[in-house]
Amino acid sequence: MRRAALVAGGGFALVAAAVAYGVHAVVGQPGSPPDYSGGGSGTVTIEITPGTSAGEVGQTLAKAGVVASAQSFVEQVISRSKESGLHPGRYVLRRRMSASAALDLLLAPASRVVRKVTVPEGLRLREVLRVLADGTGIPLKDFTEAAGETRRLRLPEYAEGEAEGFLFPATYEIEPGATAGDMLRKMVARFRLAAKKVGLEDLAPRLNLTPRQAVTVASIVQAEGGVPADYPKIARVVYNRLARGAKLEMDSTVNYALNRHTLKVTAEDTRNGSPYNTYARPGLPPGPIGNPGESALLATLHPAEGGWYWFVTTDPRRKITKFTDKEMEFRKYREELNRYLGTN
Repeated sequence: MRRAALVAGGGFALVAAAVAYGVHAVVGQPGSPPDYSGGGSGTVTIEITPGTSAGEVGQTLAKAGVVASAQSFVEQVISRSKESGLHPGRYVLRRRMSASAALDLLLAPASRVVRKVTVPEGLRLREVLRVLADGTGIPLKDFTEAAGETRRLRLPEYAEGEAEGFLFPATYEIEPGATAGDMLRKMVARFRLAAKKVGLEDLAPRLNLTPRQAVTVASIVQAEGGVPADYPKIARVVYNRLARGAKLEMDSTVNYALNRHTLKVTAEDTRNGSPYNTYARPGLPPGPIGNPGESALLATLHPAEGGWYWFVTTDPRRKITKFTDKEMEFRKYREELNRYLGTN
């Protein structure tokens, strides 16, 4: 069978030339083609791949027992002028259907089986790629290679050629024939939409940040925050520390530098030499430490008003975070967290 390449922009439309070729391959045979009557029974799932002709779809349906013949299906496609109405995807049909009823289901959105993959907020690049590989069935090495070809991802200029932070967390449909690069480009495109929605490029300079720095702050807010309601306060703590020229001292940045997740960050951990270690270096890390969602981006661009200089998530299980501008209170909150960690 012939297969056309996935067309740019999502790959929904079948190539018109391919449809026409399939029609001519089966039309013109003498006599009326065999056809079933009625809506059929049972269920059967078939897949239309990008570039598949109407004749090839008919052959797939006939082989699966959906229609009596490919010819009857193609005649319906022609008589109803639906040559361009067949879209790639997986569809649930029934066995022994009339060609007309089969075409009805292929044209009905409810018949399409939509495969999806959900990428949670705050995952690091490597974690995002693993989720995508598990959810799509595309090999992880394909995603790793695609992520390394950053010039092909259509990243915003301010990403500076790095995908970390710019793969937007959301639920994505997996189109038939989609590649790892297609999925990553879709995530970058979704980031661009979110960035425009929250006004990233316009509002970041008002906070004395570049757009990339704003995404970096948002990634810290996302990683440190327990609940979205705390995000604006966490952003304010970051800005209050930056305003004093102080070190951010965020555990999330140390964990990123050490490529791990833990609540138990030791003094030795905070002495590692990574540029992402905000205990050792003042200011922001060189780039995002994960991929923030819209709530974290909004909180970064619209921080709460307050003089908080410290915060501690004293009860991670219940996601209780306490904020203060007094060092004594901060030490008290740290003791609460240590007691929690000692009993959990």
